[in-house]
Amino acid sequence: MSYQVFARKYRPQTFDDLVGQAHVVRTLKNAVEQNRLAHAYLFVGPRGIGKTSTARILAKALNCVNGPTITPCGVCDSCKEITGGNSLDVLEIDGASNNGVEQVRELRDNVRYAPSKGHFKIYIIDEVHMLTSAAFNALLKTLEEPPPHVKFIFATTEPQKVLPTILSRCQRFDLHRIPANLIAQHLQFIAGKEKFSLDPAAAHAIAKGADGGLRDAESMLDQLVAFCGDNIAEPDVLNVFGFTSEQTVANFTGKILQAETPEALDLLHAEAENGKDMMKLMSDLISYLRDLLVGKVKPDALADDLNPELQQSLETQAAMIETDRLLELIDQFAVAEGRMKWAPNKRLHFEVAVIKAIQTLSQVTLNEVIQNLADLREGKQPVGRDSVEPPAKSSAKLPAPPKPAAPRVAEKAPAPETKATPQERSEIDHEAIWQKVVEQIRTRRPLIHSWVNSATALGIEGPFFQLGFPPEQKTAMESLASPRARDFLEALLKEISGQSLKIKFVLKEGLPVRAAVEAPATTPPRKKEDSQTTFKDDPLIREALEIFKGEIKTVSD
Repeated sequence: MSYQVFARKYRPQTFDDLVGQAHVVRTLKNAVEQNRLAHAYLFVGPRGIGKTSTARILAKALNCVNGPTITPCGVCDSCKEITGGNSLDVLEIDGASNNGVEQVRELRDNVRYAPSKGHFKIYIIDEVHMLTSAAFNALLKTLEEPPPHVKFIFATTEPQKVLPTILSRCQRFDLHRIPANLIAQHLQFIAGKEKFSLDPAAAHAIAKGADGGLRDAESMLDQLVAFCGDNIAEPDVLNVFGFTSEQTVANFTGKILQAETPEALDLLHAEAENGKDMMKLMSDLISYLRDLLVGKVKPDALADDLNPELQQSLETQAAMIETDRLLELIDQFAVAEGRMKWAPNKRLHFEVAVIKAIQTLSQVTLNEVIQNLADLREGKQPVGRDSVEPPAKSSAKLPAPPKPAAPRVAEKAPAPETKATPQERSEIDHEAIWQKVVEQIRTRRPLIHSWVNSATALGIEGPFFQLGFPPEQKTAMESLASPRARDFLEALLKEISGQSLKIKFVLKEGLPVRAAVEAPATTPPRKKEDSQTTFKDDPLIREALEIFKGEIKTVSD
């Protein structure tokens, strides 16, 4: 008996044999059991995932001697003929070679004849999108109102090329790409049946290279058995098909994220010297970054596609990079991939893309600049970048800034909180407390001092410290009601009063309209040199210079 390849030998024969298409299997089983059979079905999906196999199984379920049944026996004449492809009642037509209107007219004329042996006459048209528009139009009326004994089953990889009038007359089933773990399990099943050894890492490498197509994976396994014999390991898969191991791609990504430029380029050069396809390596890198992005946003989304070791690497690396940075990396490598497609020296563009990606990770984004400036304004310690230290402008360090006279809210030890009854709170001198708050804000947050000065302390009511504003000062009230300003005021109020009070803002007629408090008249005017010295010695300015590695230049008049 002649040798039969794995893709044909292990072709699914029942609904339960289909791999990774549970949603289609469940619907078709229920339709057969409940006798709710449509007259036309359309199976859609990429190559090698079971469209034609599903059509044959459905045909056997309908024409089995025990049918219609969800478990065709496989031993009756009808089942054997369908499996062998020589049934008179199940006609498989190649849409690519029989795409003319004449062939469709012949099919339409034969439709009226009853089946010779089975319950139904079934037409399976593969690659139906290859039919011409005239052929589709010739099929329309027959497809809409076929005889009761006729069923049409179509299969296509490009449903967008099928006429909408055909689509509307069919029940459509979208078959999914098969997850890598399911393909690897099926390959291990074949290895057990054929009695040869298949390393789990090798099975997963084949499944990853098949890109969701089970038929491609079975063909690759067939080739590996001819090459390796009874023992197939991961290096054999990588050498035969030119793949790069998933762990190598993970290590490559790790070196990019850690800004290890020489090590990343060394790894790239080693893969190039080993004859790896640079386009395939770039595609694998982008695919891994995509997995990293999806795993960061939804960790459980990749459980069916990745082995446990790779999932651990993804979790570790996901903590090393922010989502916006990851999106930027994917965009950069995608642009580089487009350039490599037409470039004679693909390695050059790959190297440039890696160096540019590492430099991008070391740059400070606008969001980080805004956040650090906000932290400085709040009196907090700004968060620096841990991954990459930008080069300093000068080797000389600035002298230590003078210690500010008034301690910041974030640096001051919290005052012990005392529990006060509502009556005790009402007896607190709220005007004196608010006056102290205004004085503290003069030195700590001069930018909001004019807003605070326009408020009037109305008193304490329960847990609330009431601040009143005249209608003319509504803008000042809304500015102080922002979450950041409110938190600062409440923290300062707790520091001075020793009570946890929430601020309640009230618009009230009759309150005095105050302007911003000017500097005391006794303060002598500063000279230009004094103002420059004071500007350089400002602690906020110094902290900003430390963060952004800047320097102050004096411009002469």
